Amino acid sequence: MVEPGLDRIRPDAFNQIIRDELPMAELLGIRIERIDDGSARGRLPATVQLIRPGGTLSGPALATLADVTFYAAIMGRLGPARMAVTSNLTINFLRRPAMVDVLSEARLIRCGRRLAYGEVSLYSDGDDEPVAHTTLTFALPG
Repeated sequence: MVEPGLDRIRPDAFNQIIRDELPMAELLGIRIERIDDGSARGRLPATVQLIRPGGTLSGPALATLADVTFYAAIMGRLGPARMAVTSNLTINFLRRPAMVDVLSEARLIRCGRRLAYGEVSLYSDGDDEPVAHTTLTFALPG
């Protein structure tokens, strides 16, 4: 699951964790496309099931994408840290996403022994302007 000589987990291995252990992310169709040392990129498919009144994508689905992508970024730094859990998530919706896949870019800002802090920006596929910005803190296993 971990690349030889590196602590980071590969996207295919993380996506297997989604399938096996993160049923909500699996239900939403979230996939991680890239994992590096403290960063990750994810994708949420735009489906009719995620449309909320007003014709936009569901905020909880976008928050879940941010949460899962940040989890992947942590594993990119620490390796498989399955017991890391969200202790705080703040999301600011900046503008309405287009009805296309939403991409997430996570960046780990600080990773200590007990806490990891970072940010995730969300974009409509093909657009450079973010639709949401998220800050997150995860509690790390002792």
